[in-house]
Amino acid sequence: MKDVRKSLAAVGVLALVTAASAHAQSPASFGLGGCITIPAGSTSDALKTGWHGLALVDFKPQTSPVGFRIDAMYSDLKFKGGGGKDQMIDGTGNILYSFPVSAETKIRPYVLGGGGIYNIKAKPDIGTSSSVTKFGINAGAGFDFPVSGATIFAEARFHNVFVTGSDFKFIPITVGVKFGGK
Repeated sequence: MKDVRKSLAAVGVLALVTAASAHAQSPASFGLGGCITIPAGSTSDALKTGWHGLALVDFKPQTSPVGFRIDAMYSDLKFKGGGGKDQMIDGTGNILYSFPVSAETKIRPYVLGGGGIYNIKAKPDIGTSSSVTKFGINAGAGFDFPVSGATIFAEARFHNVFVTGSDFKFIPITVGVKFGGK
């Protein structure tokens, strides 16, 4: 758990440094979202589809389609057959590319990808919990839909966490809202 706190603190410091340097050149948007998390590959052999919550900060210069996102996610996936669950906390940094569209277009597609730190904790109903903190990568796509005073977003990403043995893989599908930015 100490490693998780250190990792999240490092992501937080990175966010503050990036925010300070990016503030002069671009507006930031802040968002919250959540929905379902689907285990993929061999991870789906042991876990059921679960849920997640996401908090994010996007930095995007007004003159460029390329931006940066820092996010943190909590996921909860139950063991198949019962008996406990896996809980995961991660922090990732991502490059965000927004496809150029006309000013009248309401749906604004984007792709994103990056890497981060993932803590996976197995919590069986009986027995001792165990956890591991590892590096992972992610990539996905989504779209923004501006509405009065906010932006609704929907996205799906594939995450691959490099653990011993078969990698831990999952696909969170997220719907949420962002405030701020342009």
